[in-house]
Amino acid sequence: MQEQIMPTASPVLTADSITKSFLTTRVLDRVGLTLMPGEVHALLGENGAGKSTLIKILTGAYTHDSGTIRIDGVDVTPRDTAHAQELGIGTVYQEVNLLPNLTVAENLFIGRQPTRFGLVDRRRMERDARRILEPYGLEKLDVSADLGSYSVAVQQIVAIARAVDLSGKVLILDEPTASLDAREVDVLFTVVRRLRAKGLAIVFITHFMDQVFALADRVTVLRNGKLVGSKPIGDLTRMELVTMMLGHALEHESAMRIVKDRPRGERLATFQGYGLAGKIAPFDLNVHSGEVVGVAGLLGSGRTEMARLLFGIDSPDSGSATVDGRSVHLRQARDAIALGFGFCPEDRKTDGILGDLTVRENIMLALQARRGWAKPLSFKEQADLADKFVKALDIRTASVEQPIKLLSGGNQQKVILARWLATEPRFLILDEPTRGIDVGAHAEIIRMINRLCDEGLSLFVISSELEEIVAYSSRVLVLRDRQVVRELTQEDVSTASIMKAIAAEPGEVAA
Repeated sequence: MQEQIMPTASPVLTADSITKSFLTTRVLDRVGLTLMPGEVHALLGENGAGKSTLIKILTGAYTHDSGTIRIDGVDVTPRDTAHAQELGIGTVYQEVNLLPNLTVAENLFIGRQPTRFGLVDRRRMERDARRILEPYGLEKLDVSADLGSYSVAVQQIVAIARAVDLSGKVLILDEPTASLDAREVDVLFTVVRRLRAKGLAIVFITHFMDQVFALADRVTVLRNGKLVGSKPIGDLTRMELVTMMLGHALEHESAMRIVKDRPRGERLATFQGYGLAGKIAPFDLNVHSGEVVGVAGLLGSGRTEMARLLFGIDSPDSGSATVDGRSVHLRQARDAIALGFGFCPEDRKTDGILGDLTVRENIMLALQARRGWAKPLSFKEQADLADKFVKALDIRTASVEQPIKLLSGGNQQKVILARWLATEPRFLILDEPTRGIDVGAHAEIIRMINRLCDEGLSLFVISSELEEIVAYSSRVLVLRDRQVVRELTQEDVSTASIMKAIAAEPGEVAA
């Protein structure tokens, strides 16, 4: 175990009352962060919490509207990422932002290559590269080989070595373990602990709770652009941390169950030992007609990865699937569509809508794709289809010929639902169907989910809103660290039981 330098009374970086707005939307509201030398500080929060915006402000990518940033007690305002590096702040992202077609040495010295007689002094550069990498256990690495020839873990360590050599006071690690296996995570953690022991202040952004408790000294949690709290990891239980992140307290269990003993129909599909290494551990799932399978878990727990696998966007490397008792292979989305599956993605603006197309054109996309472009729907068929769903789902639009990008978020979500309902699906996957929409549309979509289920449709619904999941789910799968840790059924479905399952120790079965 590495000897750790205890944090001193003098912080290396202080961000105080940082506020940032984009147009009329405030994304950070008087957020604070204090980093001590010789500590790993976990920065946590769900989507939209403000983590990325805060990091971009600290690294000069964004300028804050108000508040102060101090390094070693001196007020600073990073102008850009290069200036932030000069001030001592380095960043390593999940996707290594180096050049795989250049050598390790070239990557370490991008923009600052040593020269001799006006030419790059390659011998000196490689010698210095080996010196830089030696403290990281990579002294035997061939620094003349292309960076892309090494594993992601090695590339991460090279990126860390470069960031520390350039900066040397604060190291920000933005989800560095997302693409690593367990052995590679251990290697990376060894490197981080060595840097902590040398007195570096390290910000660790992750969605893996086990890693937070294994590595972090202090935790700061953001939610909806505001600071929830900052505490030493030793003062927090897993349940307390989950409560900080989700904004729920067990003693305030108030959700009303809409679903009690909803009868479920025949089995539609079975997934057995279904998984994809690095994305989601093998899981078993039976889907019946007329039921809602809810999926809960913190961001990064594997929820979306599970949905993508079920819809054939990603192909499994283990397990089997059957639909109507017949073996099937979901190698691409069109295989799932042919079986009557539909998928409404979490990021509707990037993965769902085609903004410049009309409401009509967006609604008919999936049905036309299933028919094949050799059998086009006539304009009248398209218009009738669009009119039908605009009325059925109460989509607020001036006309079905209005570009969808001009609609509100809730109405865009309804158009995506209409797109799949037009195909008369049997199994509909909804990833965060109510995120980012107003209260009225939120309630309408929940009512719609229940109505579709009553009509016999099978639904697989992912949501970060625990009360929402509890309200409509026949049963709930709880995910943590890319694996299903518990399945809750009937009377066991509650926000309390979901949170207990999320917060359980590794290997512990939540009661």
